[in-house]
Amino acid sequence: MKAIRIHEFGGPGVMQLEDAPDPQPGPGQVVVSVKAAGVNPVDGYIRAGTYARKPALPYSPGMDGAGIVESVGDGVNNLGAGDRVYIAGSLSGTYAELALCNANQVHRLPAQVAFAQGAAVNVPYATAHRALFHRAGAQPGDSVLVHGASGGVGVAAVQLSRAAGMKITGTGGTGKGRTLVKEQGAHNVLDHRAPNYLEQALELTGGRGFDVILEMLANVNLGADLGLLAPGGRVVVIGSRGPVEINPRDAMGRDAAILGMSLLNAPEPDLARIHAALVAGLENGALRPIVGQEVPLAEAPRAHEAVMEPGAFGKIVLIP
Repeated sequence: MKAIRIHEFGGPGVMQLEDAPDPQPGPGQVVVSVKAAGVNPVDGYIRAGTYARKPALPYSPGMDGAGIVESVGDGVNNLGAGDRVYIAGSLSGTYAELALCNANQVHRLPAQVAFAQGAAVNVPYATAHRALFHRAGAQPGDSVLVHGASGGVGVAAVQLSRAAGMKITGTGGTGKGRTLVKEQGAHNVLDHRAPNYLEQALELTGGRGFDVILEMLANVNLGADLGLLAPGGRVVVIGSRGPVEINPRDAMGRDAAILGMSLLNAPEPDLARIHAALVAGLENGALRPIVGQEVPLAEAPRAHEAVMEPGAFGKIVLIP
């Protein structure tokens, strides 16, 4: 099979398309013929060697994908060859024509969901679900601010919040992105490049503030976020690219909480519950992954550059 391989940590150029042995499933394992693989910022952090967890070299990147079950190992009874699935984690990496997974990393993909959309499910939607419901404890009626709502996690957060009966304000840096956020169900959409958007956001809550803020770029926004929280409000840090200075009194005066989150910290029982909810949302149409770009597998370096650029619009996927 063809696969992207990384032999040393570094910039996007360290990814090379190579021939690799076809994986074979062991007990409790599944091999998936990958039709699309999702690209996430965390893939780039791992590739660069700056992430807390480093895989052994050489390796194939990728935690997200979708395709058709090629073969299953002993003890796998809930999946069979030919099943349409999406991948939520992989033993061998999804930037490849074939991916080896544990059976619990593979979930059924409804017939109406395209493979490229299926590749946009795992990290974006599981991250948004865990941030909203497991970390922030969001409830129907809560006011939610989603920073960077036009990206993969942002779109997922808007759809999940709207389906759960929350009042959503989303931000985007481009007109195209803001239109997307509105189409996905946000009640209000703001330009986070406008100098007064924070004042506008607070006015939308009648001055009360937001119950939950999902923060994709904490090194830029976290200090200001604390001033936008309602009493007892929670800000969940999903992404950050460096340190930030805050005034703790902004949290103290509101009994507010700053909650860190990484999907990789989620225990298996939580992941099972998350994906049960995501499959249901895909089946009933409440969740509709948006694919912004489809890039050939051989051009993975270009995809890694694009996923870090401002003006996010949906999900970037690789097509083997």
